Amino acid sequence: MRLSWQLRCLNKWLRHVIKPQLTKTRGPDDARKALDFLAGLAFRKPPFLRHYIRPGGLHWIASGPCQIGKAILFFHGGGYVAGSPWVYEGLLGRLSCLSGIEVCAPHYRLAQDAPAPAAFYDALAAWDRLMAQGFAPKDIVLGGDSAGGGIAFALLSELCRRGTVPAGVFSMSPCVDFAQTGASLETNKDSDVILPVARFQELSDIVLGDLDSKDPRISPLFAAFPNCPPVMIHYSETEILRDDATRLAERLRSFGGDVRLQSLSDAPHVWHLMDGWLPEARKSLRQLASFAQDSLVDTKR
Repeated sequence: MRLSWQLRCLNKWLRHVIKPQLTKTRGPDDARKALDFLAGLAFRKPPFLRHYIRPGGLHWIASGPCQIGKAILFFHGGGYVAGSPWVYEGLLGRLSCLSGIEVCAPHYRLAQDAPAPAAFYDALAAWDRLMAQGFAPKDIVLGGDSAGGGIAFALLSELCRRGTVPAGVFSMSPCVDFAQTGASLETNKDSDVILPVARFQELSDIVLGDLDSKDPRISPLFAAFPNCPPVMIHYSETEILRDDATRLAERLRSFGGDVRLQSLSDAPHVWHLMDGWLPEARKSLRQLASFAQDSLVDTKR
């Protein structure tokens, strides 16, 4: 597929401005502030955005009319050291508008304050709160981008083990292997326009704490997924996390999962965040919105 001129321009800006800045970022707090600044500058919000904090401390984000009793439980990215429901308002509001489904976005603890598996247990607590509020597993689709994608699949493994499987799962450029065994970390280190692979080990040291790098609560590439629901995964062929996406798909299929992989030939990590600027982002978000809708009306689950 031919890339839009907007995407070609964005790739150049990210490669020559943002990636060098990330290479020099001094630590987690600087990374968090940088993402907050970028969100305010570039992450567009839809009209009539609604952001509530409801009983149980869960954040809910919506735009436009939404189905009653259905939810997308979404975990934000940011390398486990940055991001928040506020930073992701634009993306999640647009996803809600396109799907007609309200998005629940937990504010999980970041690794500099509580290393892994704290984020996993926060995700599990959010799921349990939704169950206590009357949702059934078949009423919920899990979602996440980057580190949040890793959280979503770690949670999925636990829910598969419990026998409380959600309606479906989608992810954008998931980070699912802190053992760093993917070949694309090396082969795509120059083609990735935003993520500097040289900082991955430093990030890993912060995130893991004393946890083994292959623990499925932080590296769900090594998890089990019995009775896996439908899954959609988006990734870029040129990003360093390409092999996280493709190998996770193989892992899920080995447990009988119906996995749909969608890729772009040359896009930045989680290009979906640039909806409102990139036509590719809008097309990809529409795919995810349709997947969520279809998952929630599947009467077989």
